[in-house]
Amino acid sequence: MSFDPMAAAIDWLDAYRAGDLETLLEMYAEDAAVYCDCYELIVTGRENLRGYWAIHLQEHPAAELDNLQPSHGGAIISYVSGENVVEAVLDFNDAGKIRTLSCRPTRQASPSSCQAGVC
Repeated sequence: MSFDPMAAAIDWLDAYRAGDLETLLEMYAEDAAVYCDCYELIVTGRENLRGYWAIHLQEHPAAELDNLQPSHGGAIISYVSGENVVEAVLDFNDAGKIRTLSCRPTRQASPSSCQAGVC
């Protein structure tokens, strides 16, 4: 990869924290997919991503960075959202766009948090 996936993950979190829907969408490849463990949901397609993020930005805003690590093909970033720490695995294509995002809570305030869609 000719770009820094760790820096791209930070840029993603910055756009998420700012609630910047357009910047977030520009970071995704045309054929990107989001896998959300909380909702047991797979989101594909530009308009579906727009709808997912429009709701997610309002209902589950991100706060501070918890952890950042490299992974094969991308980065693993953890951040605080509400009373939870959420782990997001970002996989990038050769152009530096997000190919897949997989997210799940790693620490929860209560056992039912994920069932309530808090991640």
